[in-house]
Amino acid sequence: MDSLEINLLLRGIPHHIVITKPLIRPGSELTRCNVDWVRTEPKLTRLDRVFARLDREPERPAHIDVPKMSRHRIVLLAATLAFYGAIVWAVVITSWLVRLDWQVMFFRPYQQWSEIHWFVDYYVVLGQRGPTAVMVAAWLGWRSWRQHTLRPLLALGVSLLLLNVTVGAAKYGMGRLGPHYATVIGSNEMWRGGDIFPSGHTANAVVTWGILAYMASTPRARRWLSAVSAVTSLGVGMATVYLGTHWLSDVLLGWAAGLLILLALPWFEPLIARSEARILDLRDRWRDRRSAAAAPVTVPPVVVTPLPVDRDDVPARSSRAPVYLAPGPHTARSERTPITPAGSRRPPHPERHPRGSASSARPLTGG
Repeated sequence: MDSLEINLLLRGIPHHIVITKPLIRPGSELTRCNVDWVRTEPKLTRLDRVFARLDREPERPAHIDVPKMSRHRIVLLAATLAFYGAIVWAVVITSWLVRLDWQVMFFRPYQQWSEIHWFVDYYVVLGQRGPTAVMVAAWLGWRSWRQHTLRPLLALGVSLLLLNVTVGAAKYGMGRLGPHYATVIGSNEMWRGGDIFPSGHTANAVVTWGILAYMASTPRARRWLSAVSAVTSLGVGMATVYLGTHWLSDVLLGWAAGLLILLALPWFEPLIARSEARILDLRDRWRDRRSAAAAPVTVPPVVVTPLPVDRDDVPARSSRAPVYLAPGPHTARSERTPITPAGSRRPPHPERHPRGSASSARPLTGG
């Protein structure tokens, strides 16, 4: 391969030539044996592509896919609500579901599979309100900044508010005791001052991880994230059953409670949009007020208009050229006041007389 072929091969490719043979005589031809070429164009890794995407300027998307209350969603909401009512009714009447709860509790999974106890202790944190809310809020806050919209954070706030109201009211309304505080074997332990029915860990996992699927930008991503959040929330519920802090029916009801919130969230989208518009309007007003306070105060120029002058009161000017004289009458130098209050700075001389006066005759001395 001669130099011409190498140049044709490397045309349009960022490169530099590396001489692999140390002894190349001047004027010798570049061949494949003593020349190698290396592309200097960087090959981007997956991490480099991620950082390149982060370095782009933030831009508000032209169209934000907001889930609608379609017929399919309404049917799924009604089915989940019926499942919620069925679980509550099965526990209230102390049906087979309560007997299953007691059987699982007596099985004591934390003793049967004690080798995974350390993993379950960490995994159950995915259902706690504080850590999960912080992680999800950080991600949605970044999305809000990138897209110039407050909708992700507002949707998270609305969903958590609905979770506190609905699940909290059900917990304290039914007052069921947990497995560690059960008093009568085989009873449903309802209305005894407890607060574990439905499971707050499970409902919180469904809402906090499901909101990521709800805020997904494409339908495909929404389907995948929905499946991941469902598996994660069910795993959190099973972890509480393994640790003995919840009945199995608590987990089922908590999963249904969280799903009801996510399915009903599109009904609150108009409220989210109005809240976002109001917050952005307040921000713009605050910015205008701050810029107005920081702007320099400009004083308008004052226009001075001359007063009308009556020409009869102005004396006639002389045609002679003006003579500039010192103010006041002209006095002799000897009559002027001394410069300093003490008089002249010269020492007194007995034979010196002021100018203009008759001097005494000096005696003539013979030569």
